[in-house]
Amino acid sequence: MTDKGRGVNSVEVGAGLLEILAGHDEPLMLRDLARLASLSPAQAHAYLISLGAIGLVEQEPGSARYRLGPAALDFGITRMRSVDPIRLGQAAALELSEETQLAVAIVVWGGFGATVIQVLEGPDQVHINTRAGTVYSLTGTASGRIFAAYLPQSLVTQAIRREREEKPGSGRVGRLMDLSPAELAGIRQAGFATVFPTPVPGINALSSPVLDHAGQIQMAITLIGAAQSLDTSADSPHLRLLQETALRVSRGLGFAGQSLAPMRV
Repeated sequence: MTDKGRGVNSVEVGAGLLEILAGHDEPLMLRDLARLASLSPAQAHAYLISLGAIGLVEQEPGSARYRLGPAALDFGITRMRSVDPIRLGQAAALELSEETQLAVAIVVWGGFGATVIQVLEGPDQVHINTRAGTVYSLTGTASGRIFAAYLPQSLVTQAIRREREEKPGSGRVGRLMDLSPAELAGIRQAGFATVFPTPVPGINALSSPVLDHAGQIQMAITLIGAAQSLDTSADSPHLRLLQETALRVSRGLGFAGQSLAPMRV
């Protein structure tokens, strides 16, 4: 049992070294890698030899710096191919709904814009005017604003133009509202969106993005509930849980950032 315990610990130490390398854009010197891993240089070097033998780590040509090896890339590609973003989002949304006792919607970008693909109802069963297939206004809803902030500007401009040209009664939830570049930047910096006035009186919403390995938005996860039940302030416990959920799903898709605030594309 003792040997097995040491073996598991060794795997964890090696994984820690890989995590440190993955978190740095530039290759690292042995001394720096050892310091960050709380190991002696000799200990770190022994692990790096083994990790290098299986292609997970390599030395940068012409220097003594270490970086992730080709096998790490192979693992990453396999992970991206095998993981279903929607399934990850659905599992996380279910947990979020159970924890908050509120409705949760999973929203993706479709041919008509921000489109709901699943709604997990909260126990209060409030009328939220949302079901699978519902399409949200790009600037007049919390979910739409997330896509407006995280999608390429050219795509957002086209979508707003199409929404303006829609005839009354299209069924889209919400209406176009003014949303300045500064407000969009604020959404990206904060990693969430809400909206006021709300499309449905008395119903609040908070939305956060799910980002992939390239920092591109894959979906939005949106909390929906009665105004007296869902706190949309910046220090809301509901917002904290929402953002923790969205970031966890994002990391499952390879997102390496510490927050949901990517560079503008």
